[in-house]
Amino acid sequence: MKARLAVPAVTAALAISLGGLALAPAALASPVHAQAPASSVKDAPAFDASGTWGITQSNGHRPTVHVSQDAQGKLSGTASFGNITGTFEQGFVDGTYIEFVISWSNGSKGRYIGSLDGDRRLSGVSTDLANPESQATWVSNRTF
Repeated sequence: MKARLAVPAVTAALAISLGGLALAPAALASPVHAQAPASSVKDAPAFDASGTWGITQSNGHRPTVHVSQDAQGKLSGTASFGNITGTFEQGFVDGTYIEFVISWSNGSKGRYIGSLDGDRRLSGVSTDLANPESQATWVSNRTF
C-alpha cells in the first residue's frame, strides 16, 4: 500500500471551498486524506473508476481519461488534453480514495488525488510534479 502524505491545511481548504474542482496536468499533490490509515491492510475499492470520463479542473483544463481498474484497485490507462496525450504511470483506488499520476507527452507529470463524494463524483487536488506549487482542484464529469 502506498504511503499517504498529510495534506497542507491551505490545500484542504481550497478543495473544500471550491467544492472539488481542480487543476490541469497536475502532479505531486498530497492526498486529500489528512493521514494514512492506521493499518497496513488496503481497503477494498468502494467503486470502479473504469471507463472514459472527463475531469474539470479549476485552472480551466479539461482532460479526458480512459481508465482500467483491476480487482485490487490498481489503475492503468491513457489520457488526452487537446493534442497532448498521457499515460498512467501509477494509480489506485483504496476504499473511496483515488490517486493516479499521468505522464504527459509534453514532458509534464501530474498527480491527481481525491475521493468519492456523497454525490458519487470524484473530486480532489491535482499537482504538477515538476512545479509542486502549481495545483488545481478537480471533479469528474460522471458519477461512480
